[in-house]
Amino acid sequence: MFNRTEKLSQYILLYPVISIIIGINIAVYLIGLIPPLGLNIVIKGAAANYLIADGEYWRLLTSMFIHGGFFHLLFNMFSLYVFGPELERLAGKLRFFTIYFVSGFMGNVVSYLIQPANYVSYGASGAVFGLFGAFLALVYYTRKTMPQLKQIIMPIVVISVIMTFLQPNVNATAHIAGLVTGLIIGLFDFHPKRVLRWIKKN
Repeated sequence: MFNRTEKLSQYILLYPVISIIIGINIAVYLIGLIPPLGLNIVIKGAAANYLIADGEYWRLLTSMFIHGGFFHLLFNMFSLYVFGPELERLAGKLRFFTIYFVSGFMGNVVSYLIQPANYVSYGASGAVFGLFGAFLALVYYTRKTMPQLKQIIMPIVVISVIMTFLQPNVNATAHIAGLVTGLIIGLFDFHPKRVLRWIKKN
C-alpha cells in the first residue's frame, strides 16, 4: 500500500495535489537558503501567536509551508510522499486537499488558542498528522473487511504520537489537533454510505 514504485513523472500525474504541495514546500525551503529572503520568510510567514492576535491571520496557513531545516522538511515531505498517495486516490483530489489543509489550519488555530502569546511555530506536521487521522477513520470503517490496514496504520500513528512528546521543539498541540481534525473529517468523508455515493457517481 505504501510502497512507492512509480517513476517521478507517473507520480506527478497520479497524485497532482501531493506533488504541488511538496513542490511548494521545497521551493520555499530553497528560497529560504538565500540569507535575506530566508529570514523574511520566517518573519512574514511563521505562526507567531502575538502577531496572529494582531490580525495577521494568514500565518495560520503560510506557516504550513515553512520549515526549520532540511531534516524538518525531509520528515514532513517524505511522510506526505509515502502516505499521501493512497489517501488522495481513495478520497479524491478535493477531499484530500480539504483533509490536508483544514487539519494543518486547525492545528495552528488550536496552537494559537492554547499556547502563550510569544509562541512561534512553523511546519507541515499538523497537516501530515491530519492524514494519519484520516487513515484512522479508514481503519475504523474497514476494521472487519480490511484488518490488515489496522496492522499497518496503528503502529505508525502510535509511534508518531510518542515521538511528538519525546522530541524537543515540537508543536505537540498542532500535531494532536491536526490528528483529531483529520479523524473527524475522515469519519465524515469515509462513511460507507457516502463512499457508495461516490462509487455510483463514478
